[in-house]
Amino acid sequence: MKKYICIDIGGTSIKYGAIQSQGEFLDTGEMPTEARQYGGSGILDKAGKIIKEYIREYSPQGICISTAGMVDCDAGKIIYSAPLIPNYTGTEIKKTLEETFCLPCEVENDVNCAGLAEYYAGAARGSKTSVCLTIGTGIGGAAVIDGKIFRGFSGSACEVGYMHLPGGQFQDLGAGSILVGKVAKSRGLCPSAINGITIFEDAKRGDAACIQAIHEMVDILGMGIANICYVLNPEVVVLGGGIMAQKEFLKEKIQTSLKKYLIPSVLDYTRLAFAENQNRAGMLGAYYNFIQRHPDNG
Repeated sequence: MKKYICIDIGGTSIKYGAIQSQGEFLDTGEMPTEARQYGGSGILDKAGKIIKEYIREYSPQGICISTAGMVDCDAGKIIYSAPLIPNYTGTEIKKTLEETFCLPCEVENDVNCAGLAEYYAGAARGSKTSVCLTIGTGIGGAAVIDGKIFRGFSGSACEVGYMHLPGGQFQDLGAGSILVGKVAKSRGLCPSAINGITIFEDAKRGDAACIQAIHEMVDILGMGIANICYVLNPEVVVLGGGIMAQKEFLKEKIQTSLKKYLIPSVLDYTRLAFAENQNRAGMLGAYYNFIQRHPDNG
């Protein structure tokens, strides 16, 4: 059975694994990205060490990369990266890794990878049109139509975090980091002193500030998701990201918010679901992206 190397590059951590056909992981691991310390070149150095070790152990057929940032998928190059990963814009991942290891390499944006993972092996299985949103430090989006990522004309489709809502951009109003910041401010704390888990625990115990902050976040999410639905009319909207581990607490609240912003003729045909692949979504989606581009290699 053929084997592949999967690497998911995020601003905080790099997840990696060896996978075989049909999406079965043989090994996984994780290391800090240390992006601010080493920048884009440091990320390639770390990826190279992972690949070298896996080549010795598994004799893989290809390298599958999921990464933060906007990606030119044909060139396998980072065309825009936020300051979270300095000096990453312009990094030619595909060219560098193929020349170094003589293996085919494909590169895709991490949220697009999450969308593919949910389509092939998650909450969007079998759907004709799906949207996957990751709610974390920011808000990322991916649209999957007939099993393919919808990229738009220049590859920037579904950059929903930049969508303008009353008061600012979607990601500046509804991300998990904003929730943490609001509660920290109400308590006179530094945001690093608390996290989403403690906020939801306190909300369940009746803490008014936490309940209000979650209510505001949910209202923004409902508004943003509704706007996306009016444009793309997806069969299913899949919500992922760390904050969405609170599925039982959030699902009904987000559904209620959607009722506020979506007309019934759209709402009644839109299913809300929560991501099933969690920390492996980027790696798994990177594998499916590779197989789509190399159908004879699967």
